[in-house]
Amino acid sequence: MDDIRSKFPVLEKYIYANTASSGLPYTALMEWRKKHDQDFLNGGSIMRDKARDILDETRETVGRFFNCDYENVALVQNFSIGLNMFLEGLDTKEKVLLIENDYPSVAWPFERRGFHVSFAKLDENLEENIRNKILEDKITILAISIVQWLNGIKIDLDFLKKLKAEYPQLLIIADGTQFCGTSEFDFNNSGVDVLGASSYKWLLSGYGNGFMLFKDNIKERSKLKTTGFNAANADALRKDSIPFAKFFEPGHLDTLNFGSLKFSLEFFEKIGKNNIELKIQELSDYAKMKLSDLNLLQKAVIQRKVHSSIFNIKGDASLFEKLKEENIICSLRGDGIRLSFHLYNTKNDIDAIVKILKTVI
Repeated sequence: MDDIRSKFPVLEKYIYANTASSGLPYTALMEWRKKHDQDFLNGGSIMRDKARDILDETRETVGRFFNCDYENVALVQNFSIGLNMFLEGLDTKEKVLLIENDYPSVAWPFERRGFHVSFAKLDENLEENIRNKILEDKITILAISIVQWLNGIKIDLDFLKKLKAEYPQLLIIADGTQFCGTSEFDFNNSGVDVLGASSYKWLLSGYGNGFMLFKDNIKERSKLKTTGFNAANADALRKDSIPFAKFFEPGHLDTLNFGSLKFSLEFFEKIGKNNIELKIQELSDYAKMKLSDLNLLQKAVIQRKVHSSIFNIKGDASLFEKLKEENIICSLRGDGIRLSFHLYNTKNDIDAIVKILKTVI
């Protein structure tokens, strides 16, 4: 997979350890986007009418990539919009379990609407903490990021599947923004009822595109109020027969942005989803070993068997500036510095970062 690096111009100058903040653009996608806008420039509404097929093809591609039925795929501009729409249809008497320090866009929409909210502790015993809280607080909704944005802790997906089997009425909502694009995921056979994601990070699709996936069982539970002409496919006769997923698409959708999502998913399919997962897991294991040896990782991260490729190391603003001076792109997050590694990274990238860290700790 080393030849993939040549497709990402940023890597010619920088060691990019910041996909958890923003995925990299790549040459083939930029060429497709240029052609799309050139066709729009030359054709105006003629091009737009032809390009509408892009949206249906994007839904089909998303459904195929994550194994979700086409009619249960909604195209949304980002996860935050999708979740807020979905919550408008839920009864605020539901008892919601969140994770401490999870991404604000997961927690705030529930808190803002006055749901009864509890929190599970984020540590090496995350799954056990969730199970105990569900019993203790009689939880009806679990909302969680599959991968935590601050430290990269990844929920055990087999645990979620078992939890759903044990509590069939438990509604499991997952944010896949820091997960989708790193591992193979079979939505229909998972324990997750609703999965949403923004696609500008690990799916490398640029900004302004994302998706929501739904199981059939949630359609009666969420009484959605959003609507619009596009939701009825611009057919007034369909006003009262709008499919559930289309309530998330009340207005026009941008064929440039959603076409970019389709292009990147097909790019991933050409590389091979399994190949990507194996590469990222290899980088994760290697980074965890190297950073653990330097005593830079949290106990919770070290003690868990499986981890994502996101790591938060001990460090302050001065260390962050030192890394920037060495052309290493990363992020200050929480109490430390967040490093994240994707398919275009190598062990050499990790070694270079570790070499610098050894000089300052």
